[in-house]
Amino acid sequence: MDWKLELIAVPVSDVDRAKAFYSEQVGFNVDHDHKVSDEVRFVQLTPPGSACSISIGTGFSTQEPGTAQGLQIVVDDADAARQHLLDRGIEASEVQEFPWGRFVFFSDPDGNTWALQQMPQH
Repeated sequence: MDWKLELIAVPVSDVDRAKAFYSEQVGFNVDHDHKVSDEVRFVQLTPPGSACSISIGTGFSTQEPGTAQGLQIVVDDADAARQHLLDRGIEASEVQEFPWGRFVFFSDPDGNTWALQQMPQH
């Protein structure tokens, strides 16, 4: 039996600001943006090439904005990924080297933290 992680909720304070950050700056694809009611809005975004998406919105999560920590995406090239972020106005760490890969760290406007990992070459 396969268990596939397909959606992770990311708590944000301003849905439109977060949608613009993730789509226009980071480069995620906007899959859905549905306003179900005045209290419920669901936005789903997917990193290019990923089988797992994130959701932002209102009315479906009790998490405080900025409390998603350590979200991680695997990239082919940490240097190129960092440059992509910098070119789009996103503050990103220097590339950091660990035995388990090369990493770049950044945060969204609410303080949710992300790591981009280039897997080690074996």
